[in-house]
Amino acid sequence: MTKLTRNQKLVADKVEIGKAYTLKDASKLVKDLTTTKFDASVDIDVRLGVDPRKANQMVRGVVSLPNGTGKVTRVLCLCTPDQEVAAKEAGADYVGLDEYIDKIKGGWTDIDVIITMPSCMGKVGPLGRVLGPRGLMPNPKSGTVTMDVAKAVKDIKQGKIDFKVDKAGIIHTSIGKVSMSPEQIFGNAKEFILTVNKLKPAAAKGTYIKSIFISSTMSRGIKIDPKSAE
Repeated sequence: MTKLTRNQKLVADKVEIGKAYTLKDASKLVKDLTTTKFDASVDIDVRLGVDPRKANQMVRGVVSLPNGTGKVTRVLCLCTPDQEVAAKEAGADYVGLDEYIDKIKGGWTDIDVIITMPSCMGKVGPLGRVLGPRGLMPNPKSGTVTMDVAKAVKDIKQGKIDFKVDKAGIIHTSIGKVSMSPEQIFGNAKEFILTVNKLKPAAAKGTYIKSIFISSTMSRGIKIDPKSAE
């Protein structure tokens, strides 16, 4: 049996095993369970009743978190010269094309999101082997391949995230930081869950959202009653 650390012992009794908390209560409790000295991420795991191996049951989408992500998102915009000024004014950290294509080929991936234009995909596409495994490959479905790169940059900076179900039928993503207020965490989590709920595939049978857990970095998970987010 794994021994609990001193900090884990301090919060061990705060979560009742097997109990499903309301989303509002869990948003407060996740802050109390956090013992890290850094500003930990608030993560959410949603287990779905789908078979991701079937194309008609794949769940993927984007959501704009009303209170932002709580972290600085480094954005690279690969665009044509006529769009560079607009991308910079929208908040892109890096803007250009060929010079950044070469940097990525050389192994540079010190970014969180890449936004590009359809006309640039001919140059971006071959970078799939580098960007794909890191989750950085631009995709029209997530809004990162678009003609309006300035709007895409602005949306990302304001808290827009994309997500998709994994092979085990679980969506895992970060929806904030523990430094946020319980109300902000609740607002982000609710918006995320409602968005996932709207994406239920027609081919999915039975219970769609099977379980929801919220946690912070290195903390134990808190089970949430899915109905409390409706």
